[in-house]
Amino acid sequence: MLHKKQYFYRLISRSKIMDKQKEILTTALRLFVDNGFHGTATSKIAKEAGVANGTLFHYYKTKEELIIALYIDIKLRVAQHIESYRDAHTEYKEHFKKQFIGLMLWSLENDYEFRFIQQFYFSPYASLMDYEEIQKLSKKGCEELEVAMAQNHIKKQPIDYLIAIVNNYVFGIQQYLRQSKLSPEEKKEVIYNSYETLWIMIS
Repeated sequence: MLHKKQYFYRLISRSKIMDKQKEILTTALRLFVDNGFHGTATSKIAKEAGVANGTLFHYYKTKEELIIALYIDIKLRVAQHIESYRDAHTEYKEHFKKQFIGLMLWSLENDYEFRFIQQFYFSPYASLMDYEEIQKLSKKGCEELEVAMAQNHIKKQPIDYLIAIVNNYVFGIQQYLRQSKLSPEEKKEVIYNSYETLWIMIS
């Protein structure tokens, strides 16, 4: 059994490691969105994160690994957020609406994270992701779509095609809201009103 003092120091050490990784990811997010993937050197990320280059490469062996790790981190947080809107007791259209609105409201509050997802989605780095990791991230959403199709709530289409429709629509709405001069309340109104158009596209 670890001595209390050793255990305490180990906890501090683990906390410091987590803080460094968090700072690297936070800094990388800002720089990647502001300057693009190719316009952001890992040395700049390390410098602005307050860590040595060697420290960054200790956690992420390559720039590609860092980009993918950041994407997975954000996607997991998005999935957790959407999960909080899950309501199996409502009719599917209303259930899907809650998740859509929840995601769009999240995008307003987490602009950099959402812009990074969009940036990654249309980049060559998306093809570098491990297939099993992709399946893990999209498993629950794909299963819901399959059930909805089986119960004739939405059109029977290839899952990849449906996901592409939803993703591109969501990206388009979020980009419009980001570039508009609408008030916060007006932006929320656009989100609520835009759902019906999406539903017509997939149902």
